[in-house]
Amino acid sequence: MAFRIGEKVVYPNHGIGTIENISTANFGPRPEPYYLLRMEGSHLTVIVPFSHVQDVGLRKVTRNGDVGRVLKFLSSGECDNCRDWKQRYKRNCEKMRSGTLMDIAEVLKSLLIQQKQKPLSFREKKMLDRARYMLVMEVSIARAIRPEEAVKLLNEALAKAGLQLPEPW
Repeated sequence: MAFRIGEKVVYPNHGIGTIENISTANFGPRPEPYYLLRMEGSHLTVIVPFSHVQDVGLRKVTRNGDVGRVLKFLSSGECDNCRDWKQRYKRNCEKMRSGTLMDIAEVLKSLLIQQKQKPLSFREKKMLDRARYMLVMEVSIARAIRPEEAVKLLNEALAKAGLQLPEPW
């Protein structure tokens, strides 16, 4: 998958970044092209060699039409939720690493449901916060709206399932 300078991309489990440069450098025995990303929010700079794009799951921002499916999922009733926190945490980590918007929405919703039943562990609270951030940012970019409007949109969908986005942790 090829990206262009100035294009916004999703780096799974890290957030949204902008391709600032495409260049070549030595990452071993021979030169290799790479993307230079500027991560939004943290303003970190990340280098992703072309050969590692698939490995890290770098992808384009979800299209607006797919956001509708995510909102529909968030507004529906229950979702698959594991009682054992170790299994739940492992499965949620895998979903966060996959980086698809639907997987992130599944993590967010399952943790919100779990939180209604009993308090989340420290790690799960951090994961919920990360999922919230990633979902809000990608929805705001996909729909070309401010993050505050994305929060409102997500809260409207979650309210139909009796849930609400938490405040950032």
